Parts: sequence; structure tokens; C-alpha cells
Amino acid sequence: MAVRTPALETFPPLRAWQRKALVEYLRRRGEDFTAVATPGAGKTTFALRIAAELLADGSVEAVTVVAPTEHLKTQWADAAARVGIQLDAAFRNADLHSSADFHGAVVTYAQVGMAPQVHRRRTMTRRTLVILDEIHHAGDSRTWGDGVKAAFEPAVRRLMLTGTPFRSDDNPIPFVSYERGGDGLLRSRADSVYGYSDALRDGVVRPVLFLAYSGETRWRTNAGEELAARLGEPMTQDLVAQAWRTALDPAGDWMPQVLRAADARLTVLREAGMPDAGGLVIASDQQAARSYAKLIEQVTGERAAVVLSDDVGASARIATFAASEQRWLVAVRMVSEGVDIPRLAVGVYATSASTPLYFAQAIGRFVRARRPGETASVFLPSVPHLLGLASEMEVERDHVLGKPKDREGFDDDLLDRAQRDEQASGELEKRFAALSATAELDQVIFDGASFGTAAQAGTPEEEEYLGLPGLLTSEQVASLLAKRQADQLAAQRRRATERRAESAAPASAPAAPMSAAQRRVALRRQLNALVAAQHHRTGQPHGKIHAELRRLCGGPPSAQATIEQLEERIATVQTL
Repeated sequence: MAVRTPALETFPPLRAWQRKALVEYLRRRGEDFTAVATPGAGKTTFALRIAAELLADGSVEAVTVVAPTEHLKTQWADAAARVGIQLDAAFRNADLHSSADFHGAVVTYAQVGMAPQVHRRRTMTRRTLVILDEIHHAGDSRTWGDGVKAAFEPAVRRLMLTGTPFRSDDNPIPFVSYERGGDGLLRSRADSVYGYSDALRDGVVRPVLFLAYSGETRWRTNAGEELAARLGEPMTQDLVAQAWRTALDPAGDWMPQVLRAADARLTVLREAGMPDAGGLVIASDQQAARSYAKLIEQVTGERAAVVLSDDVGASARIATFAASEQRWLVAVRMVSEGVDIPRLAVGVYATSASTPLYFAQAIGRFVRARRPGETASVFLPSVPHLLGLASEMEVERDHVLGKPKDREGFDDDLLDRAQRDEQASGELEKRFAALSATAELDQVIFDGASFGTAAQAGTPEEEEYLGLPGLLTSEQVASLLAKRQADQLAAQRRRATERRAESAAPASAPAAPMSAAQRRVALRRQLNALVAAQHHRTGQPHGKIHAELRRLCGGPPSAQATIEQLEERIATVQTL
């Protein structure tokens, strides 16, 4: 007996962006449609509604969903079953055809790449809608891209979904349209776009606070030379990479201090209206993940769930964590993209991955909103490149072909290997040995603006930021951060006045010259104070004022800006 057609009246109400995109899709009725929607916006629900519409009116007879991972196959099948669409998540290439009990199947890009002809025959047998989830993965390798193209060219409809429609390479994404811009470069074109800033305005996603931690790091090179550097200070890429890796070393003090702060923040959120709030530590490899789990148990007295790969039982462990009230999950790859754990509200970015694509995917795990006022907090190393990505959360990107590539990050090849086979690589470790690292809160980034002054871990100054209320609107977050910063600066001025009054040194004694790092901190504070004043005068959000200054003056976000760029922005904001 044929499987029953899904009933449209059983579908949950659609969000405004989903309704608009659905109307656009049904109006066009074309073969290909690309929808870009920020993580947490509801791409799955949108795609299943289209599938139901096409099955109901007879436009298609079958549905094939292509997902990045084995775990997401199960997630798609479960979501589809809830709305009456039966998808076979256990389909294997050797099966050749789906059972008549199903509307179709869910497969991975790897499956398609291994046997594209199997999926081409399946697609040609019945009029098929193909849903390509996180379509940018089809550009991961020539095998995957060619396989997807060969398998699904005969499909009568193709729906491409992605939350991160950009890549750092020139591999074209199959079935995605590209248009040539005025600069001669080809850019991906989407038929429907619903970005993070749109979703934040609509209350669909949470505002994200980034708590950036710096600190002193020491390591020994393979030549036996001992080096020391402050994480976040301007230095060469190699030194940044080694200071970064030293900070992430489980044997140092940086990770325990940051995990302690993150757990304190998690406690605040749980006590403030999110009783089941969970935390996720994103590690670079298996060895680090296991070590971080041990640290969490030492810090909190509670065991953390650990998910290392797509092996047997990994999906069940994620599902168990998602449905529990366990505090912490540690993962390498499994929770980097697409996995739905809405209660995740605190993250620790403890990986050396730094491409915009991976960063966006990782942060996407924390943004799904369940009720008004929920916020997310992500703890990360104070590394200029990461700070820039955090400052540009709301920037919408396209996939650009032919653009000269700058090296984005410091360890992406290593992370790529860790993602694929999750074997701890010793390449970087052979070049140096981590000796020690300490942590201090450097700044809080929200809505593109930087707040706060340096605060040692475990001090009342740090607690002021860790203790921000858990249920706040975006406007309340910005207002409270500005007030915290103003209070900090006022306290520092009072202490400085008291020290001067107690000092026996002549009043005319010249002040010790500031280091470049100290000057940057002082200028950043001054810029933030001026932006706050402009906000109070005009009512414009802090982030928009910072963005306007960047447009007028050029340069990166203030977290990455040079002394000269900060001085130029200070002079400019005073003229606005």
C-alpha cells in the first residue's frame, strides 16, 4: 500500500520569513531554489513544508534529503515524521531503492559521492524533490560536488539550504547560481535570505555575548628557546598561533580558569530563568576533548558528556544530553553544525579553527531562542582574528569565486584533519611545548562593540560581567554592558586619584610611558565611551555607530584596530 500523503493542516504555523519564502517558491515553481537562513531560524520546517506542498499537489512523488552527517540524517527523519513525511534514515547505497513504506530517504553527501549512479537511478525512477541541507558541503571535495551534480541533475525540483553560504575556496557549489559583480567576481545568489540580524530583530534567535580572555602564555620551541607572550597583543601569525595553542593546553591554568568562569555564567543563566541551560566546549581533537571533560569534572564536580565522532552511539549521546539537564557537553565535530540542542546557552570556543565558515557554524549552536529574553554567552581566546569574527556576527556573506585568498586563521588544515578523522595531530606540538598560561577577561563583544576593561579571573570585576542577568533584550544587554564599563572606569579613576594622593613622589614626576598594548586598551575605552555618548544623544545602537565609523575611517572592528585607526575613529566620532 502506498504511503499516505502528508496533511498540510497538521503543520505548525510558519514564521514570517518562512511564509514569505514559501510564497516566493510557489510563485516561481522553478527547478532550483536556494534559501539562506541563519542557524536556528527554522530551515528544516520550511523545507518540509515545501516537500508537503509538492507531494500534496502531485508535483513530486518522492523526497530525498542530503545532509552533512549521520546524526543529521536521524534528525531530519524524526522532524519529517512529526509532520507526516516518512523518510528512510537507514537507507544504504546497497539497497538501491527505498521501501514503499517511505516517501523517500535521507542520505549524506559522502554516501552520494561514493555511489552517485545509485542515487541518479533513484531520482530518475520517480519525480523527486531533492533537499540539499547545508549545500556548501557539496563543495568540500570534487568527489562530493561531482557526485551531487551527477546524482541529482534528473530531479524535477532541488531545494538548497544553508545557514553559512560562503566558503574559503573556489570550489563552485552545485546547483547554486552565481552572478558577476562590478568587480568581475562571481558571487553566489540566494532566492531567499534571512540573516542573523533579521532573526535577532524578530526574536527568533538569541543575542550573543562574546567574553574574550587574554593572559600570559609561555612555551618552549623545538630549539629549546623559551618564549612568552600576552594573548591578544599584536605579533606575528606564528607567535599568535603558538600563544593560542598554549592557552588551550589542558595542563595550563588558562583553560581551568575559563571553564570555571563559563560554569559560573551557566549557573547565573540557570538561576535567572533558564533552569535547563547547557554548556558546550568545542575542542580541536579527541585528546583535548577528553582532557577538557576531566577539567570540567574537577571544576564543577559533575561529569560532562563527551561526543567524539559519528561512531555508533554518538547520536544517542547527543539526544540524551539534549533531553536532560546535564550541565556540560564536550565535542569535536558532532555539534559543529546542524545539530539541534536548543538549551545550549554557554559555549567555550576551545579550538584553533578560525575560518569564518567554521566559526559561524559553531556559534550557530547557541543562538536558537525558545522564549523572549534568553541570551547566549560564548567564551573565546582573545585572538585578533576571532575577535573580528565575533564583531561581525551580523555580516552577511556570499560565496565568492576568483577572489585572492588571504590566509584566514592559523591552524585550519590541522583542524580539517581533526574534523575528518578526529585523530590528535602532533605536528604543531613537535614545534613547541606549552609551559604555562593564565587567563584574564580582556573584553566583552556585543553587537559589534567592545566593552569592559581587563579583569583578572576570579575577581569582582570579572564577576560583574559573569553575573549579567540571564533574561535580557538586546537593548538591555547593550545598556547594562555600557553601565558596567562606566562603573569600572569610574572605579579605576577613583583608585588612581587615591594612589596619587598617597604617593610621595613629586607631582611633576613624568608618567611611565605606556606600552602599545596599554595604549590600545586606553584608546578602546575612550572610543567606547564616546560611542556610548553618541548612542545617548542619537538613540542609535552601539553597533551601528561602530559600523559607521568603520565605513568612514576604514579598517577592521575595534577589537582588531591599530592605534592609528582607533585614534582616527575617536577624532571622527567627536565630529558626528
